[in-house]
Amino acid sequence: MDANQRTRANPYGMDEDCRNCPALCETRTQVVHGYGDVGADFLFVGERPTARADEVGVPFLADDSEESGDGTSLRRILERLGLCDATSPDDRPELENVYLTNLTRCRDPDRKPTDEEIGNCEPYLNAEIRMINPEIIVPVGERALAEIGVEYTTTPVEELDLETHHATTIRGRGFELAPMIEPREQTDARTQAWLERFAELMASDYRQTKGRRSR
Repeated sequence: MDANQRTRANPYGMDEDCRNCPALCETRTQVVHGYGDVGADFLFVGERPTARADEVGVPFLADDSEESGDGTSLRRILERLGLCDATSPDDRPELENVYLTNLTRCRDPDRKPTDEEIGNCEPYLNAEIRMINPEIIVPVGERALAEIGVEYTTTPVEELDLETHHATTIRGRGFELAPMIEPREQTDARTQAWLERFAELMASDYRQTKGRRSR
């Protein structure tokens, strides 16, 4: 499967008519596959599409209520790191060295995805990780940390605590994990702590593990 970098939306041409989860087919607006730079070093993984992502087809788009809340949005965080052009359209962010995706590709507005639904989508995520070959994976939220941590690290599941690991790193299999509390749930202090830690990673020789994966 080759990437089509003429577009940052679903560049790998994954199935946009997927019907592996019948219940989600009834509630989704569309299938939301990954979005961004296929040569990215930094891969952000959330739990499920936001309401706006479900409408537009781009992962992590902030809902209006999130933009006006006490927290922040992932886009604002990426802008502060110089990884997103602040002048780009809200619904088509221009990302550099970043790829965005989720554990699940479809949304039910009233509930979180089941374990079975996450399992049904796992081949899509595994394919993106394999093809992008990222240096740093950012699990965004508790569910993403649990799923990514269990699959791609040797850290015992009982030690994968988001409150503890926010703004830290966990050694993965050929890369590092940099867990993040959901942006809308972050305090200013938590946002600043994560930004400082990630800026340190960006300034480090984070590419030294490239090519030594064992999956």
